Amino acid sequence: MKVLFMLQLVCIACCSGSRAREWAHHGAPMFADLTVKEMKAVRAYLHGIPDMKLTDARSKTLKKNSILLMELHLPKKHEALRALDRGQAKPPRQVRVIIQFGNQTKPNITEYIVGPLPSPRSHEVRKFKGEKEVQFESRPITAAEYGHIENLLEKIAGQAHKLLFETTGGFSYTNCSNRCLTFSDIAPRGLDVGERRTWIMLQKFVEGYFIHPIGFEVLVNHQDLDPDRWTVEKVWYNSMYFDSVEELVEKYESGEVEKLKLPDHNDEDLYSTYIPRGHSNTPTNIHGPKLVEPQGHRYYIDGNFVEYAGWSFAYRVRSSAGLQVFDLRFNGERIAYEISLQEAIAFYAGDTPAAMQTKYIDAGWAMGTSTFELAPGIDCPEIATFVDLYHYFDTDKPVRHKNALCIFEMTTAMPLRRHFNSNFQGAYNFFGGLENTVLVLRTTSTVYNYDYIWDFLFYPNGVVEVKVSATGYIHATFFTSNGLHYGTKVYDYVLGNLHTHLIHYKVDLDIVGRENSFETIDLKYVNFTNPWSPENFIVQSKLHRTEHKTERSAAFRFGKKFPRYVHFYNPNEKNKWGHQKGYRIQFNSHADSVLPKGWKEEVGISWSRYPLAVTRHKDSEATSSSIFTQNNPWEPAVSFEDYIRNNENIVNQDLVAWVTVGFLHIPHSEDIPNTATPGNAVGFFLRPFNFFNEDPSLASRSTVIVRPGQDGTPKVQRWTPEVVGHCVTDKPFFYNGTYAGV
Repeated sequence: MKVLFMLQLVCIACCSGSRAREWAHHGAPMFADLTVKEMKAVRAYLHGIPDMKLTDARSKTLKKNSILLMELHLPKKHEALRALDRGQAKPPRQVRVIIQFGNQTKPNITEYIVGPLPSPRSHEVRKFKGEKEVQFESRPITAAEYGHIENLLEKIAGQAHKLLFETTGGFSYTNCSNRCLTFSDIAPRGLDVGERRTWIMLQKFVEGYFIHPIGFEVLVNHQDLDPDRWTVEKVWYNSMYFDSVEELVEKYESGEVEKLKLPDHNDEDLYSTYIPRGHSNTPTNIHGPKLVEPQGHRYYIDGNFVEYAGWSFAYRVRSSAGLQVFDLRFNGERIAYEISLQEAIAFYAGDTPAAMQTKYIDAGWAMGTSTFELAPGIDCPEIATFVDLYHYFDTDKPVRHKNALCIFEMTTAMPLRRHFNSNFQGAYNFFGGLENTVLVLRTTSTVYNYDYIWDFLFYPNGVVEVKVSATGYIHATFFTSNGLHYGTKVYDYVLGNLHTHLIHYKVDLDIVGRENSFETIDLKYVNFTNPWSPENFIVQSKLHRTEHKTERSAAFRFGKKFPRYVHFYNPNEKNKWGHQKGYRIQFNSHADSVLPKGWKEEVGISWSRYPLAVTRHKDSEATSSSIFTQNNPWEPAVSFEDYIRNNENIVNQDLVAWVTVGFLHIPHSEDIPNTATPGNAVGFFLRPFNFFNEDPSLASRSTVIVRPGQDGTPKVQRWTPEVVGHCVTDKPFFYNGTYAGV
């Protein structure tokens, strides 16, 4: 009877696990990005509504009604869970669409929820929390608007042609062949709500033009939808301000302005390029180490559903923000419903007006659409699975980004665990070890000058690492002596400006269900009489736990002491040893606040006040930022502070952790030509804390145990083939780099 009972339990467990896997697989498409067919169907539906009067997004006029963005609109969580946890029908797929209505008396931005897919037949207006309206001036800049800015810059550069030509030693904005100028535009576009005024700095148009400023910056007012009414409000040249280009040119010609002369441009000076220079001690006739998979992939991919070593999850790359993971499970048990990138900011300081104004809020540039092609062997191993991504932003047809996401397994070249057990007589009792391999989900965002590499890493012991590595070109401005207070001189006339990167993530943890609680754990010293030597005292550390019952209590400010452990647990579920099942968040970050609380632009990034804030889950609090924050941070459409203002109870509730990581970057000469990734990676770990009865990686058959035999000969015990084998791809390196409409 006992044996039969045990067999029944095993059968129930297996059936339950199989069903959980089937339901996870069944539900994954709910989170999949829009297909080309779906995008085209939505466009056709909306363009077929006469009252909207939609025209092509890429038409040159700004007085038009056009689609700015479309991306998946996520289902409500409780609806999604019915499919994921019970195998019920998936809710209909819907689309979030942003339309800019510029061809009307009072232009506006309106968001719609369109559906159902694949054949949309209805739409409704999507409102922001608190019924906040979106200022038309807060819209992202488009290709059409950039075209008109180019035209204006041609006029400006024409007026100042002699000055620019003499300053740069032969560079000009037009009719320039290989001695051309280009520009970088700064955001936010103004100093208050309703403005659309942009500082623009000119640069030499050479490889790595980001670090070739020429010392000429203009403030353009382009608020009017008629580009003929745009104006130049200020000009900065050689550390002086002028009210117009005409004033600068006049004073330049009369000698009232000291003429600036850059060093002669030398085409042989490669400082901003990737071309190798300097002595190399590395052989060039052989390749370095490469990853191999001797017997092929050990992971499974079906659409946006991935399985690996007990892990399963669905993923998407949200066009407005970036990489997201949903329904994260280990051995069938859900750990998180959602882990998603929300925002990335880089706030600068400097001596020139462009540097002073630079506060980049990257979702405002549709950061998720900046996912360009990944290079095999550089961005991802050659053995990786590469996936195309499709976006619809400021376009008239879906844009395909080839090989823009990759998935691969890699060895960390570090054991997951190991032990050499010495007999202290020149030999050993045993050696045991387990190699550490991880699955990596990766994409990148090249938001103008900076390249962010976004990673999710899944370890065999139930640990998840969420990481961003920063590289690309620094944002540089023209060097002034006062600029050394705000950065470092990195070239003859170039200042690398100090800045702080902050990255915000949403972590919707569901530890064995939605009813979770949150505590912090610190240490306190205790002092007591030594029980085995009463004339002495014992001083040692003791665990000090604090249960946080409200959202305000669980919002930790930068500048205050941060707890040693932050622990999310299910108060209703315990492991074999009587501990409540939980996970903790471990930070790898050097972040700090970027502006004083409540100071102008800081209002739009109120999430940046907190390395960690914990709230109750609400579908109406889906994101911490928006695509409109960049150009209106003063009255943001999404205000994270509103999420914790009502100070709700968080005991035994569906909890969301909002995590901020980042680092200060003071540029240095080694940032030329590019910032390198070592030391510039931050993120966090999700680590099991009494979630399992023991380390779940014990299930791995890659363990090796060595014991001495009777005759002293090592006896190796292993569960994988003794001979590993080897193979490397015979395909030559290939990279295309293009992306186009489909």
